[in-house]
Amino acid sequence: MRVRLIMLMVIVIFLGGYHAPVSSRDSSSPPSESVSGSDAGEEEQLTLGQLRQKYADTFKTNGPSTKKVALTFDDVPDPRFTPQVLEVLKKYNVRATFFIVGSRAEKHPDLVKRIIKEGHMVGNHSYNHPEFSKLSMNAFRKQILHTGDIIRRLAGYTPKMIRPPYGDINEEQLRWAARQHYSIVNWNVDSLDWKGLSKEQVKDNILSAVKPGSIVLQHAGGGVGSNLNGTIEALPEIIEELRNRGYELVTLDEMLGLPKAKD
Repeated sequence: MRVRLIMLMVIVIFLGGYHAPVSSRDSSSPPSESVSGSDAGEEEQLTLGQLRQKYADTFKTNGPSTKKVALTFDDVPDPRFTPQVLEVLKKYNVRATFFIVGSRAEKHPDLVKRIIKEGHMVGNHSYNHPEFSKLSMNAFRKQILHTGDIIRRLAGYTPKMIRPPYGDINEEQLRWAARQHYSIVNWNVDSLDWKGLSKEQVKDNILSAVKPGSIVLQHAGGGVGSNLNGTIEALPEIIEELRNRGYELVTLDEMLGLPKAKD
């Protein structure tokens, strides 16, 4: 009798301490919407592609399949490269979209004002170019709001569009952006010009991949030692070839049918 009682106690203790593995969770359940923070370690984290699908109204990488292309330039303003890009665009009567880094705008406010004066659109590219997914929500919000205030003082409006540095963002940040009526805009054609590529390499990377509704990523600013001569030299021929193919070159607000300013 005593042996049977001991065996029963062992079974109860064993069952009481047993927890089903995470993988046994019902696979039909939607993924958690909280993927960052101390409680998110065991939750499924969505890829950028999955986030684009889930938040299609907020997260964009291309426009409608019409004969339009949007040229976009990151990491501005930069006195080494931004004026040269602006000169080419002015010569060819092209309006583009520039994503502004707040700390650089503070140092070179006249370049931001020139971008606006010459008819281009601007977007928010953070204050000092961190990787968003590694930031706390508070730090992320500060990056966006502070940069938005800087741009508003120089451009006259707070941009609706945010381009995350490195294209990287997590779900919690996306949800906040959607609630605040921002749009996240990445790209689907990458020039890879930040690598210091030659004119021909930059041209090929863009012209071989472009299609109706493409958003093209280039740079008009960079870090110490950056070489963007490939983009500057290739830009006139890229513009000419795109027009020869029948494309209209537009700003992102025109392509996506979104207001340039935040509500």
